[in-house]
Amino acid sequence: MTDSSANSFDLFIRGGTVIDGTRAPRFDADVGIRNGRIAAIGDLKVAKAERTIDAAGKIVAPGFVDSHTHDDSAVLVEPEMPFKISQGVTTVVAGNCGVSVAPLKPGTPRPMPLGLLSAGGGRDTEFATFADYVAMLRANPASVNIAPMVGHTALRASVMSDLSRPATESEIAEMRALVQEALDAGAIGVSTGTFYPPAEAAPTEEIIEICRPLTGTGAVYATHMRNEADRVMDSLEESFAIGKALDVQVVISHHKVTQPANFGRSKETLPVISKAMQWQCVALDCYPYNASSTMLHTDPAKLKVKVVVAASKPHPEVAGRDLAEIASQWGVDRLEAAKRLQPASAIYFAMDEADVQNILAFEPTMIGSDGLPFGERPHPRLWGTFPRVLGYYCRELNLFSLETAVWKMSGLTAQNFGIKQRGTIALGNHADITIFDAATVRDTATYDEPCVPASGIEAVIVNGALTWWQGAHQGARAGQVITRAGTAASAAVA
Repeated sequence: MTDSSANSFDLFIRGGTVIDGTRAPRFDADVGIRNGRIAAIGDLKVAKAERTIDAAGKIVAPGFVDSHTHDDSAVLVEPEMPFKISQGVTTVVAGNCGVSVAPLKPGTPRPMPLGLLSAGGGRDTEFATFADYVAMLRANPASVNIAPMVGHTALRASVMSDLSRPATESEIAEMRALVQEALDAGAIGVSTGTFYPPAEAAPTEEIIEICRPLTGTGAVYATHMRNEADRVMDSLEESFAIGKALDVQVVISHHKVTQPANFGRSKETLPVISKAMQWQCVALDCYPYNASSTMLHTDPAKLKVKVVVAASKPHPEVAGRDLAEIASQWGVDRLEAAKRLQPASAIYFAMDEADVQNILAFEPTMIGSDGLPFGERPHPRLWGTFPRVLGYYCRELNLFSLETAVWKMSGLTAQNFGIKQRGTIALGNHADITIFDAATVRDTATYDEPCVPASGIEAVIVNGALTWWQGAHQGARAGQVITRAGTAASAAVA
């Protein structure tokens, strides 16, 4: 299993137990890293290295690939990315839910949820072309790798003056050209968020025609579906139909069933997804919590459950408070309070834990955090997703084996998004590695104290650079931009 080259390494991981991200049984082995790549795996007793990590009693796994993030701006504004590195994440898939920072023409309005990407303040991040965005990412490396998608809502905002209607043929053509530009620049796919007001008026045919350039490229179509409540089955069928029309991989983002009337319906949705997988390329991800987080809605139907305000630009003092309590204090109803708080984000307690566990345990389900990286009171999934899967759902509830848990967070995700030479521990792969204690790893972030690093994550290595070590960031910013294989942009990370 070893490389035949010299036994001298930049970084040497000694005596760990390797779980390689393929679901294969764990095995004891040393791992040697040279020039940012995995150069040797096996019994390397005579190895020499500039630095050696003793991993005895620890799991040596691929760095986790976060399948669903909104880190598009965060990698530029907060490039050390402590909320991801601290939980073992080495790669983030960004541009989800139709929301991306490119292409956005200068001065383009940012109706929610587009406004979420700039809600953290700091550097204004908007780019007229996707190529400009990729260039900025490369010029300012983060501590994690980023695999960016282009968002359909961003396209609509850039091209259309009125987002409350379907696009015209000329607008569709203009958006299609922007998709082609993004793919040429290396975008790994297109995402939609027809659940949200700026895109809900887009009919199925608009999406298909805009996304025509995806066909034959290996890029993906990821979707925050129109409806995850009463009409969840209709939304699944629409998602499958778009994938069939384009002949592309479909990713059902953060699959869930919401609102009390729909609790238990994962028993309906998962068999339908499983059946679709037999006929076309379909994938799905979820996060390990029974509360969601997104923009603060002004749709009364979405405010019926418990809603906690995460951030509000005009009223930052209410972060962490229940919307009902705020409304009562102000002497107004929930809807009026939500309107006064805009722009804002919130946490919605609208899911059943049994459904969450059912979806997590579904074999093909990937793991994505879907965290919003700003504010003092974000959803705890921003900091805790991956250790929560390892500690609570794997170790304590025994929903799946540790090998399967790691696969769901690494190899499976890399495969579904077409990310090459990452996600598994194998000779020649990029050295993205997470070392953790299987007996103690757990999330410590809570709804009351959400910005707390997990415990049990010993070390995180990104492209061969030790980035997190025993509870502290090491300052490395060795992340790369992961672009779609076969584009000119992909050469830099091949």
